[in-house]
Amino acid sequence: MTGTVPGGDRVGLVIVSHSDLLARGVVELVTPMAADVAVIAAGGDGSGGLGTDVERVMRAVEGADAGAGVLVLADLGSAVMSAETAIELLGPTWSGRAVVSDGALAEGAVAASVRAQTGGTLAQVAEAAHSTSPGAVAAQAEASAGESGTGYSRRATLVNPDGLHARPAAEFVKLATGLGVKVTVNGKDARSLLSILSLGLTQGSEVEIASVDASGTDAVDRLIALVESGFTTGE
Repeated sequence: MTGTVPGGDRVGLVIVSHSDLLARGVVELVTPMAADVAVIAAGGDGSGGLGTDVERVMRAVEGADAGAGVLVLADLGSAVMSAETAIELLGPTWSGRAVVSDGALAEGAVAASVRAQTGGTLAQVAEAAHSTSPGAVAAQAEASAGESGTGYSRRATLVNPDGLHARPAAEFVKLATGLGVKVTVNGKDARSLLSILSLGLTQGSEVEIASVDASGTDAVDRLIALVESGFTTGE
């Protein structure tokens, strides 16, 4: 069981994989984007082999809880079963405090950790992870295709070396999530880290930030300011 356990009353994450190396790799991936979120790996069978260990998952869930609950992400079916068994064995006091996600392991962990970093509730963090599941991704694409209307939009060029990847993307999503209106970047939901990363926007790429919300002008302006600053200012 390895990972980061910072302070703060934020939702914690547990990564359950048949491979200890894979679980620790996911923790390494998300930690820079969510420095205040407890993220603990519970991979392998506990003896250095492939598999899962229910007791290890139980300890990880307890260790990741900072008071706001714990979201567990798992890679394969039996890992999901181990996670569910672990929560059940922890007893009734954990009912509703620990939830197993159906989101993709790596993508779900990234999306969930960013939402947890912004102070999201367990339900909100779980929804962020769920948005990376195959069914949710398909539904999002269908909904985006059906949207129309006019609104306020502005364009800017990405000047920072990383473009909209990794930490800059996380900063962008954190700001967009807290603005209270729906905003898009090149047609994708600005609050969805997975959607933004899928755009593959690098330094020099042009972004169009838009909102059809009547009160979306300030939100667009603030996101444009973040982009134009090279992500040297954040919230």
